[in-house]
Amino acid sequence: MTDLTGVTHHPAISEIVDVLCNKTQNTDKGFFRAEVAYFLGKMASIMRATIVTKDRGEIPVNIYALALATSGFGKGHSVNIMEGEFLAGFKRRFMEDTMPAVAEKHLWDIANRRAVRNGTNDPQAEFDKVQSEFNKTGAYPFTFDGGTAPAVKQLRHKLLLANCGAINLQIDEIGSNLVKEVEVLNLFLELYDQGMTKQKLTKNTADSVRNEEIDGKTPTNMLLFGTPAKLLDGGTTENEFYSFLETGYARRCIFGMGHQDRKAFHSMSATEIYQRQIQPTNNAMVDKWANDFAKLADASMYGWKMMVEDDVAIALLEYKIECEKKADAMKDHEEIRKAEMGHRFFKALKLAGALAFADMSSEVEMDHLKQAILLVEESGLAFATILNREKPYVKLAKYIADVGHEVTHADLHEALPFYKSGAAARNEMMTLATAWGHRHHIIIKKSYVDSIEFFKGESLKETNLEELTLSYSNSFAYEYEAVTVPFDQLQDLAVMANDAGEAMHWANHAFAKRHRSEESAMPGFNMIVIDVDGGVSLATVHELMKEYKFVTYTTKRHGEDGEDRFRLLIPINYNLDLDAEEYKEFMDSFMEWLPFKTDESANQRSKKWLTNPNAQCFTNTEGVVLDALPFIPRTAKNEQHRKEMKEVASLDNLERWFAQRIATGNRNNNMIKFALALVDGGLDLLTVQKQVLAFNKKLNNPLSDEEIEATIMRTVARQYATP
Repeated sequence: MTDLTGVTHHPAISEIVDVLCNKTQNTDKGFFRAEVAYFLGKMASIMRATIVTKDRGEIPVNIYALALATSGFGKGHSVNIMEGEFLAGFKRRFMEDTMPAVAEKHLWDIANRRAVRNGTNDPQAEFDKVQSEFNKTGAYPFTFDGGTAPAVKQLRHKLLLANCGAINLQIDEIGSNLVKEVEVLNLFLELYDQGMTKQKLTKNTADSVRNEEIDGKTPTNMLLFGTPAKLLDGGTTENEFYSFLETGYARRCIFGMGHQDRKAFHSMSATEIYQRQIQPTNNAMVDKWANDFAKLADASMYGWKMMVEDDVAIALLEYKIECEKKADAMKDHEEIRKAEMGHRFFKALKLAGALAFADMSSEVEMDHLKQAILLVEESGLAFATILNREKPYVKLAKYIADVGHEVTHADLHEALPFYKSGAAARNEMMTLATAWGHRHHIIIKKSYVDSIEFFKGESLKETNLEELTLSYSNSFAYEYEAVTVPFDQLQDLAVMANDAGEAMHWANHAFAKRHRSEESAMPGFNMIVIDVDGGVSLATVHELMKEYKFVTYTTKRHGEDGEDRFRLLIPINYNLDLDAEEYKEFMDSFMEWLPFKTDESANQRSKKWLTNPNAQCFTNTEGVVLDALPFIPRTAKNEQHRKEMKEVASLDNLERWFAQRIATGNRNNNMIKFALALVDGGLDLLTVQKQVLAFNKKLNNPLSDEEIEATIMRTVARQYATP
């Protein structure tokens, strides 16, 4: 690894960034470092500074930067400070003195060559022609914020005639301008490495004369500012942005990301912020660097060359190998990250050249390289933040969960700038929001009233098995005490008795004023409770439910008529706040899913049960906590569950249970379990065989009758043969 211990940022970057932070009321230096790096590269490339390497020849200095921050971060203000204060002297000197002198000399060079080539022996006439050609291309823009590809190529032709200057694109709000600037941005991809581009053949006419092509390089610089919300809008602009990253901007740009929590008011008082704004060192730093930068525009600095000696070249190569190894270790689908990582070394080289030029150094020294690597590594962190930004559908899910009431599409469109008005786009966003919510403990419920679609969200809290909610009382309807009970102590609840040794009343909800009634039931439960009053044995239920954590305890009437009667307590994975209607739908859906019949009255929030001091208890600690999401009404997960249940509606409870499991694989084992459940239900061998064969025929991918007889029924027969 490249050792950056003790490495600090170049003084030009460090001191200028301090001024920008003071004047924009920010403490986020990383954001402004990307900006200042761009302006240093801009000055170097305008003066046609080049890095001279032994392995790659001459490389022009130029910088592409992309920095994102929320509105009010000081993006525009900081650019005005850079151009209007720090670079004012450089610009004036270059535009008024250096460029005219360099351009005139180069125009004469072209004229003399053409006079010799054409055999006219009249350099003045050729000069007049080439000067006219130069003037027709228009005035040189020190900076521009948009245009067309032909216009950029015309500007490039002007700079080839002048043999100085650079093409400098600065877009203040890239999110609003990206789509319309696609053509220019594609051209800038081509211009980055060497400042060269392929010419497009145009028809030569009286109105449009095709000029003689001039060989050469025209360095380009680019600064893109923007707000994340506009650029990463979840639509066309974001798609285009990712396309540009994939096609080359990830490897070309230095990235900055402004963090809202680093605005000065988060850590400073108004007095402190004001004192920083007016402190004399701000003006002192502006004067110092403005004077130094003005010197860089002197004609003596034109064509400045900076040699890369062997030790620096080897250090750069080591950094290149590090970057490429890290890129190779990334997954194939991480193409954008791989591109950014694998080309950091080249961005570092160009930035090192800009730093060396600022120092008027004839060499790219080791300090320049390490200072550049330090900034490029910070750029990589900012890039990761941009890629990992909170996507619009995530914001949508969080908003619906936090707003606290039902919302319509119109409400969302008004409240969220990124929410789409088109039906297809918004439905896609809602689907993504729902899916993301599912993974992050947020459910989004959907309902219809008068053909209007309503959405309501809830942030789910995972169940703590040490705190299962219930209430109990010695009274039928009053004095219900709300408590939390650990899962492994539910057996103690089951056999609890009052002082007289009598059973206690209990429920899986708490009640306002301790009064058990539907009106008093307080939303919030994390455990399902149902009664099984015959029809299936305890042993069968234990076997069928063993993949889940649960508790059973027998009720007072257990064993009557030879039937098992018991209560089943099942923790669920989330604490759910459901009203009476939702709870009924939830429980109905859950009981329909179970492989055995239950008491349907369990679908009431105020339902109460009795403990049994003489109960037989069983706790299954090995299973997983039941996932409640498929049963929550008006959710996408519930819609999918209902669809699956509809597909097996013709089957009974037990058949549905195993049909769904057989569909996921392990057919033979699940068919054996189905048959053994029938055996436990007291059926004779012949009846079991008939039901197994009948069930098998209902499956989409049934076993052969021969396989049923050879494997399933042979195992079943051994159960009857066992005493």
